[in-house]
Amino acid sequence: MHTKGKFVLILLIMIHSIGNACSSGEKRVRMPAVAGAFYPAKADTLRKMIASFMSDASSVEPDKEVQAVIVPHAGYVYSGAIASKAIKAIPADAAYKRIFLLGPSHRAAFDGASVNGAFGSYATPLGEVQVDKEACDALLRADTVFTYVPEAHAREHCLEVQLPLLQVHLRDVPPIVPIIIGTQDLAKLRRIAQALQPYFTSDNLFVISSDFSHYPSYEDANRVDKATGEAIESGSLRKFLDALEMNAREGVPQLLTGACGQSPIAVLLLLMEGRKDLQVRHLAYCNSGDAVYGDKDRVVGYHAFSIVKKAEADAFSLTGEERAQLLQIARKSIDYALARRTDLPYDSTKMSPALQQHCGAFVTLHKGGKLRGCIGNLVGYKPLYQTVSSMARAAAFEDPRFYPVEESEMKDIDIEISVLSPLRKIQSIDEFQLGRHGIYIIKGEHRGTFLPQVAGETGWTKEEFLGHCARDKAGLAWNGWRDAELYVYEAIVFGE
Repeated sequence: MHTKGKFVLILLIMIHSIGNACSSGEKRVRMPAVAGAFYPAKADTLRKMIASFMSDASSVEPDKEVQAVIVPHAGYVYSGAIASKAIKAIPADAAYKRIFLLGPSHRAAFDGASVNGAFGSYATPLGEVQVDKEACDALLRADTVFTYVPEAHAREHCLEVQLPLLQVHLRDVPPIVPIIIGTQDLAKLRRIAQALQPYFTSDNLFVISSDFSHYPSYEDANRVDKATGEAIESGSLRKFLDALEMNAREGVPQLLTGACGQSPIAVLLLLMEGRKDLQVRHLAYCNSGDAVYGDKDRVVGYHAFSIVKKAEADAFSLTGEERAQLLQIARKSIDYALARRTDLPYDSTKMSPALQQHCGAFVTLHKGGKLRGCIGNLVGYKPLYQTVSSMARAAAFEDPRFYPVEESEMKDIDIEISVLSPLRKIQSIDEFQLGRHGIYIIKGEHRGTFLPQVAGETGWTKEEFLGHCARDKAGLAWNGWRDAELYVYEAIVFGE
């Protein structure tokens, strides 16, 4: 009996454990970790509280196109009113494909980004929100900076507290991609941003979870958070990092950090680099000292921001002199590499504002009218003049279709540069204009692009253009573009 009793007990424990991990079939559900602590555990109470916050946020009008929001993640009694203003800025009927949730790690130490695709959904008292496991898996394959650290998600509150707000406000809540960032290394943050860049379109919403100053006095928090908020509103990563450093240098009593989510915010600002069509709107600010239960001696600050499309994006253009300068940089970059010179092929102090913009660019080499190399970046991670310099060298020496260019060839090579506009997701090929637009095809790990001028060089029809790009560039079947994600972009094309 004793042995049998132990067996039954072990079996019951196993059944209980399996029941906690799964809600139906094989689907694992991430259960709430902070319901009843950070927000009410009862659905009716929770819904009424959020509805009251949203009603009080009468000063916030939803923007037509919201790309991202920055939202606090403290207990609702402290930050719920501010968080609701960020969420209310999103159109309630917005039809996003997915929501990327980015927040800082409060409970686990690791040097990278943890993507939680281990669960099929996240549960709150208001129901379940599905996880986009395919997008999670794609990020894990995209770069080793992404891993899955279970303890980073198990008891973490910063993403969980955003879900009930989204559930109440949005008519339909799309699948989420939960990402906890555990590094402040700028190089790693840039890698995270680069992997997320193809998703940073109007098709997806980015929710950045962050509180601001931690534990200074009420008056100090207002001053410190004002400086940090103005830096974020500028859209400049450098100004944001400088503001954090300046606040730290001032020696503000009890100030532990200027923004606990500085890494997710930095990733957002990296994603925005070169995007002149986006602007940051500051929606609201308060700190915990403004709450009924708040202590004004030690407070936490809360900002709400939305990142929206400008009504009219400033058109990007290059003067004749700037185009000539870029062509000279491209040629000198190749010449210097051939001569093994280590000095820079440009003077960075003589670059106009346009050449310092972060734009994607391709450099194409032709010899005797035939392609001799072509390499580029769709998204600008560096100032344009640096991108052109790097892509010129890559086109000459790293295009796997050709042998490296030799010095004797340079007199016969013509250089062409294509400076690219930001990517725009399209829903139908009716939006794609052959000869005007380049195409970028994404399906899982498969990616491929053709520049706009390829249409004129080949004489292909629209369907042939897409078919060749799908098959020859993305490694898909000829018709693989039909169920892939399609993005278009325009190019300023000029050459020698």
